[in-house]
Amino acid sequence: MPPPGTQHSELHDLLQVSVASITGRNAYVAGTFDTKGAELMFVANALKRLGLQTVTADLSTSGHPSPADISPNEIARHHPKGESAVFTGDRGQSGTAMAEAFALFIRTRTDVGGIVSAGGSGGTAMATPAMRALPIGVPKFMVSTVASGDVSAYVGPSDICMMYSVTDVQGINSISEQVLLNAAHALAGMIGFKRREGQSQPVKPAIGLTMFGVTTLCVQMVQRALQEKYDCLTFHATGTGGQSMEKLADSGLLAGVLDITTTEVADLLFGGVFPATEDRFGAIIRKRMPYVGSCGALDMVNFGAKDTVPTRFLGRNLYVHNALVTLMRTTPAENEAMGRWIADRLNRMNGPVRFLIPMGGVSALDAPGKPFHDPLADKMLFDTIERVFLSANNRKLIRLPHNINDPLFAEALVANFNEIAT
Repeated sequence: MPPPGTQHSELHDLLQVSVASITGRNAYVAGTFDTKGAELMFVANALKRLGLQTVTADLSTSGHPSPADISPNEIARHHPKGESAVFTGDRGQSGTAMAEAFALFIRTRTDVGGIVSAGGSGGTAMATPAMRALPIGVPKFMVSTVASGDVSAYVGPSDICMMYSVTDVQGINSISEQVLLNAAHALAGMIGFKRREGQSQPVKPAIGLTMFGVTTLCVQMVQRALQEKYDCLTFHATGTGGQSMEKLADSGLLAGVLDITTTEVADLLFGGVFPATEDRFGAIIRKRMPYVGSCGALDMVNFGAKDTVPTRFLGRNLYVHNALVTLMRTTPAENEAMGRWIADRLNRMNGPVRFLIPMGGVSALDAPGKPFHDPLADKMLFDTIERVFLSANNRKLIRLPHNINDPLFAEALVANFNEIAT
């Protein structure tokens, strides 16, 4: 057994060697230096002791002199309306504008090896949009007083690590010192050991697949057919799942998408609890990547427990999926609206596109004898998509007589993806 402390010393030395070999990748330390300067400098100094080059970025909106490498004014100049939009004198408005400016600023930097910040709700709200703007895989660490609550608004679809600060981020004491040191060491480890020489690299290109419980059979068949050739990443279509998939696409980490389950559009348009954003399909449009899509679970809008369904919908066709999820069948009018919305986005895609329509039903609940079987509602969806869709050499709409979970439909999805991805 090695003497006490030997393993810790060896790991420390290894980390220093690893981070010392990094070139062109800096550790960014961001926050409001007017109120959290001592704490943020503590983190920056800890990173420097580990051999990392650091860049401090000040998100303060008070107008006080800044000790950081990047001043608030330099960041604020990246706001679309200039510095005056950030330094308004109104704390709420200024913080929101600084968050937008910092997200735009960080996109201009080519030296970001990782980023860490520390603060309360205000500092967290200003730093995390920039973290979300960075590609998946770039280390992101946030120490925050709000990390013990619902952090979905801060993390979103990104891979942000959050640590609860335990005490307020106010002064260096016996607790904050340990928490902030842990954060610095964690970021240094993520940066220093990322893709070290000799680490195995993925040998198969990654593709994204969207799935819901009622389209699981289809996605599983597709995955089995493609997994030898592709690294199949499946995303639960719960709003954040679709955003996460498109975040990977925007980051250049996907070679293509099988968007089998587009149900998040229904929740976006009709008030469900798993909504997409208005940018759904945006990454596919921007990246022009191979895309095979379908109408999975567009027969339903998701709500919570049955007693949470809005009163205006209580007369609708509702299905209790479980104690916490209630599904509402979409109507012909709603399907027409969804059809227009989806087809409009498909028409903006200039990469290879195939959109497959399952005329036998869009989910496990939308089949003969099942509670959401409604051929008239489906027909409105399918006809609207076909009417609005603009076919082109690289963009095709394909109707098939099968339910989405039929093996023949899964085979068609695979065949069309193989056709456009080769």
